[in-house]
Amino acid sequence: MKQLDTPSSALAIGSHPDDIEFGAGATLARWAENGCEVHLLVLTDGSKGSWDGAANLEALVATREEEAKAAADQLGAKSLTLLGYPDGELQSGMPEREAVCRVIRSTRPQVLLGHDPWRRYRLHPDHRHAGWLTVDGLVAARDPHFFPNAGTHHRPDALLLFEADSPNHWEPAEDHLGRKVDALLEHKSQWHSTMGIVPGASEEASQRSAFISQVRANAKREHANPELADRLYEAFHLITET
Repeated sequence: MKQLDTPSSALAIGSHPDDIEFGAGATLARWAENGCEVHLLVLTDGSKGSWDGAANLEALVATREEEAKAAADQLGAKSLTLLGYPDGELQSGMPEREAVCRVIRSTRPQVLLGHDPWRRYRLHPDHRHAGWLTVDGLVAARDPHFFPNAGTHHRPDALLLFEADSPNHWEPAEDHLGRKVDALLEHKSQWHSTMGIVPGASEEASQRSAFISQVRANAKREHANPELADRLYEAFHLITET
């Protein structure tokens, strides 16, 4: 099971704050540690990230921005770009494609990462649209005739899609799963709704432990090779003909 060589630069695109960490946090942390310039692009503002109908959404957006910055630091990212589209309302039209194209051209990644737009039965529309923006943004970024005012064209060498419908590539996560978890736990506003952790509750410590165990269990399930059943991986669909 061959991993990619550490790229000189990488750009990961996620629909919400925390999606990149869930999908590729260990891989990005390892690459950053090995000298890769890691850039993160978050498309929406995370303003729907609460089950509390009385939540102050302006305050939630500000909180999630600070959490995203802290998580990026945990991963060793060089930059974080927040486009701030309304959570739950992301579209994959031409204006959004141009915005993504602009970031790809400015960061010039050797490897581009994002949601798999071909994943079947995906419910959340932002994840679907984020996947299409990743793929369509790459196609636009490589062609000088697309959005000529959005920077000099650039073609990444590889595309890695997380949440893959049909994984064909696995990156080892064993040594950097702790960094992935640390980055995820920076998103404290999502502890209850996403991670099953109630801040300040008497069960908080056990709930944190259960969440970490779940992350490890997910990483064990990310490959289909029984010979590697005791190892931890992040799964992707790798496309090299970009």
